[in-house]
Amino acid sequence: MNSPSTPGWLETLGASGVRFNADLTEISSFGPEMEDLKRAITGSALVPLLHLGMIKVDGADARAYLHAQFTSDIKALGDKEAQLSAWCTPKGRIFANFITAATWVGQEENFFLLLPVERIPAVLERLQTYVLRAKVKLTSLAATVGHLGLCGPAAAKALAAAGFDVPEAPLSITHQERTRTQILRLQDGRYILSTARTLLPQIWESLRATLAPTGQPAWRWLDILHALPWIGNATAEAFVPQMMDFDKAGGVSFKKGCYPGQEVVARTQYQGEVKRHLYRLQGKKPFTPGEPLHSPLVAGESGKVISAAPEPGGAYAALAVVMDECARDLHYGSPTGLPIQATPVYSRAIPAAAA
Repeated sequence: MNSPSTPGWLETLGASGVRFNADLTEISSFGPEMEDLKRAITGSALVPLLHLGMIKVDGADARAYLHAQFTSDIKALGDKEAQLSAWCTPKGRIFANFITAATWVGQEENFFLLLPVERIPAVLERLQTYVLRAKVKLTSLAATVGHLGLCGPAAAKALAAAGFDVPEAPLSITHQERTRTQILRLQDGRYILSTARTLLPQIWESLRATLAPTGQPAWRWLDILHALPWIGNATAEAFVPQMMDFDKAGGVSFKKGCYPGQEVVARTQYQGEVKRHLYRLQGKKPFTPGEPLHSPLVAGESGKVISAAPEPGGAYAALAVVMDECARDLHYGSPTGLPIQATPVYSRAIPAAAA
């Protein structure tokens, strides 16, 4: 089987002029980095998503099991549909977040959890502890399934020309039984194609005839632009869902039954006042996931970076959870460091400076 470190897949990418980072876990670009980033705005791009992985959940009790674990309403998830989900600790902090998709494969209902590949070992280990006697099987597909991102006006046509059914509705999927290829349409109109690594070289060559090969930083920047935050190892257990505005994105159901951390999440929603929310950041230096943010307005941390990427214009962008009162005066490194511009993802009034 091909993986990111085996010659077959790397040689295919190498023929496209790929530039890897030192440990071959990230594709920096396919040529000048700024060209990659500009293409994310104006062109049609094809991106190897080496940073994403997938967990398969099947078995007679799979739906009930996931419904009892996640913040979203898995019981309402239809065939060939997807939804944003999070899995919390008993203290209500997000341990991982997913795009959860459901589809029938043959005679069996299957669920596929898309998440950062770095979180898969910890998520699998902890999810397994809750299975008990339920008829549920959890399988990491990180070594056998790879993912491609597609965006731009030519993306849907390229998929159709390659012989794939194209999902039309946001957060819907198509599943090609013959090749076990799944295509997910994101809420912002991008697509994620998931298939066996052995098939990736052939599919890559077919799609790149229409779509320009592009590095992962461009895709990460689009995630930031479209407010799709991913919890990684550096931010696990750092936020309750409302701090990430995950409820506003549709990742939390307040009508379903219990799940780990549900009491805290519900109490936060109905009794508490959340003073930290999701912001887009722009600055003159790169951001790093897990990096603390500072403000002269309060002591200690004023926020924490979730995800980061360079911007097409030469600056740097991030998604972060930020204290609302500090958003107007935020800095790198220390309360007197370089200033950072913070804009709320979901409209809200930023508290004004004291008179």
